[in-house]
Amino acid sequence: MAEQAERLGELVEQARVVLWDFDGPICRLFAGYSAKRVASDLVEWLEVRGLRGLLTEDEQGLEDPHVVLRAVDRRHPDSDLVAELEERLTNEELRAVSSALPTAFADPLIRTWKAVGARLAIATNNSPETVRTYLAGRDLLECFRPHIYGRSRDLQYLKPHPHYLNRALTAIGAAPGDALFIGDTPTDWQAARQAGVPFLGYARNEHKAELLQVAGAKDIVGSLLPLLEALRAQN
Repeated sequence: MAEQAERLGELVEQARVVLWDFDGPICRLFAGYSAKRVASDLVEWLEVRGLRGLLTEDEQGLEDPHVVLRAVDRRHPDSDLVAELEERLTNEELRAVSSALPTAFADPLIRTWKAVGARLAIATNNSPETVRTYLAGRDLLECFRPHIYGRSRDLQYLKPHPHYLNRALTAIGAAPGDALFIGDTPTDWQAARQAGVPFLGYARNEHKAELLQVAGAKDIVGSLLPLLEALRAQN
C-alpha cells in the first residue's frame, strides 16, 4: 500500500494536465442500459438490411457496439452506412445517460484537481454530445469545457489511435510528459503509450485489472480513492 501511495504521489505531482477516458473512470454509462443489447440492436439493424454478413460470427457475438462500428467501417469506410450506424449509437448513448452510474470518488477527484489548477480534458470513444450531457447533469461540465474529444464519423481515430489524446494536448499546449491519462481498457493504455503520456489504469474488477496487466499497464488502481488521497496530500 505504501508503495502504491508513493507511486500515485509521483503521478499526481507530475500531472499538469489530466486526460480522462469517459465510460469507466468517470461513470458506467451502460450500468442500467445494456451495452450488449445496444450491440445486438446494431447487428439486428444490419440484418434487416441484409448486411449481417459484414460481420464475422465473433464480431456479432461481442458485447461492444464499437466492435460493430469498427467492423463495418473497415469494410465500407466513409460510407452513409457507417454514418447512420454511428448516429444510432450516439442516440443509444444519450438514452443511457439518465441511468449511468457515477464512478465512486470520480466527482470529488475531478473537482479537486480542477480546484488546484490542473487542466482537464476528456479523450473517449463515446460521442462528445453524450459526455457533455452526462457532465452537465453532474455539474462537472465547466471542469472540462471546451476540452472534450471523442467519436466522430471518422472512425479511424477511435482509440487505440492516440488522436484524441494528441488533440487535447495540442489544444491545451502541454507536453505529453506533463500529462496523465486515466483509462480502463487496453486500448486506452495503447493510446497513451503511442501519445507518450503516462497512464493510470482504473479497474473496477479483477477481470478489468487482468486485461490491463496483460496489455502491459503497470500502474493500476481498483478505486479512485487512493488517487484522491494522494492529490489532497499534496495540496
